[in-house]
Amino acid sequence: MESPHSVNSPRRTLSLSKQRRATVSFLDPDDKTSGFGLSGDHGPKPSEVYGFVGSITTVFATVIFFIWAYVPESWLQSAGISYYPSRYWALAVPTYVMVTIILMLGFYIGLNFISTPSPSSLNTVFDKFSRDPLSNECSLEDEKPIDPISDIGLDRINDVMFNNAT
Repeated sequence: MESPHSVNSPRRTLSLSKQRRATVSFLDPDDKTSGFGLSGDHGPKPSEVYGFVGSITTVFATVIFFIWAYVPESWLQSAGISYYPSRYWALAVPTYVMVTIILMLGFYIGLNFISTPSPSSLNTVFDKFSRDPLSNECSLEDEKPIDPISDIGLDRINDVMFNNAT
């Protein structure tokens, strides 16, 4: 079916035979075609399907929750719904969830305060990655080499910030 002068690519087959004019086909012969003539690459991605199903499920669950929480029991009984959880849980579960989130944030902030050294500690100034400036004086007078990477000392920072202010 294919001529020896054709070029295959993943998306199309371009026929360059001299007997016929150049034709472009967007159906790859290796793809299985569906009933509508589309290859398997077309259609929604799994993440899109999961997002759509998740959003529909969330809306449906929210509507069911509000119906359960706000519709009077007599209306539910007349609709044939007789088995449902106590109305206590309509207030208790959201309250427990909010309190749990607030407590988790409080514990997280407290843990950060506990693990951070105090402002007067030298650990806030120096650590295992600190580099002292090397004082290698080069004998070359014409060229000054680039200083290696190092931390600036506190005495130099204080001198620049506070002693030069006039």
